Amino acid sequence: MAKANTGAVTLLIGTRKGAFVMKSDSARRAWKMSDGIMIGATINDMVMDHRGSRTILMSARTGHLGPTIFRSTDLGKTWKEATKPPAFPKAPEGEKGISVHHNFFVTPAHASEPGVWYVGTSPQGLFRSEDDGASWEPVSGFNDHPRFKEWWNPPDEGPPDGPTLHSVMIDPRDARHMYLCLSGGGVFESRDQGRDWHPLNKGQVSDFMPNPTAEVGHDPHCMKMHPLNPDRLYQQNHCGVYRMDRATAEWINIGKTLPKPYSDHSYPIVLHPRDPDTVWIFPLDGSFPLGRVSPGGKPAAFVSRNGGKNWKKQANGFPKSGGWFSVKRQAMNADNHDPLGLYLGTTSGEVWTSRDEGARWTRLATSLPEIYSVRAA
Repeated sequence: MAKANTGAVTLLIGTRKGAFVMKSDSARRAWKMSDGIMIGATINDMVMDHRGSRTILMSARTGHLGPTIFRSTDLGKTWKEATKPPAFPKAPEGEKGISVHHNFFVTPAHASEPGVWYVGTSPQGLFRSEDDGASWEPVSGFNDHPRFKEWWNPPDEGPPDGPTLHSVMIDPRDARHMYLCLSGGGVFESRDQGRDWHPLNKGQVSDFMPNPTAEVGHDPHCMKMHPLNPDRLYQQNHCGVYRMDRATAEWINIGKTLPKPYSDHSYPIVLHPRDPDTVWIFPLDGSFPLGRVSPGGKPAAFVSRNGGKNWKKQANGFPKSGGWFSVKRQAMNADNHDPLGLYLGTTSGEVWTSRDEGARWTRLATSLPEIYSVRAA
């Protein structure tokens, strides 16, 4: 079993109007909030390199620079813009091109590739940096795939904030083995480091599609690979909560056992770093029309400790009424302590935490801008 980390936790918080950093004491009881970073810019994601470097990458959409990447090599004290941000190739004369609206999902590459990062964008594209985030190139194996236009949503279609490529995951055993998700479009897998891709959507049922079990077109909101068992995958979908044990190549809906009125519609999903059977979700109102808030104004997380066979409600500390929480797909995260700490940010600008794996929740911050991402570093 992996050794649990102890000591202080740093939260990297991206919002609609800038970024913030919160640091705890060693007991995770006292927290200090930083001044705002890039105030006014939309920060979709902010990620620290878990491979041992001091680099933090931040995806930002600014009023004057547009979509770009900022990088810090001193743990967030200073920031520099990428010299070559992610961008689609210029279209040939007379043809309509594609422009990056915002950089959405940031992740370090495999441990054997220090300095390599991936970014998923909206419209849906995959980009790679080999110089620690300073410059970016398209991953042509995906962006120029012969079936690309069958898989992706054009910029004027898809989710309200635009179609996105997110949840880029690299198998820790093999840098060539990768997964990514399109919202909408589905889950895709590569076994040759992104040179070729194929859909991995068997078992998903999407009631909004003419063919609910089609090969592509599904709407995974968030997908996670377990770090100790990379063949165990979990997914929070527009239409359910799913688990896959990779040998089966089929998704199993594990959200049907949630008690009413809690639906299996939501955005984030969080894994226990030391237990492949433990997973958290934060259900939202999935009835028509989609409320995308806590059902009845009664927020609650749910945990399963047996791979989704059943779920336990965790609402202690949350408002008993009037808590109309909405949580985006990258705004719920966990640390590596024992007991594990959970963190979530709401679109109303609140940050909540649990130091005991969800048994009790405490509010850490209020009145931030709309929160897009919360990452525990």
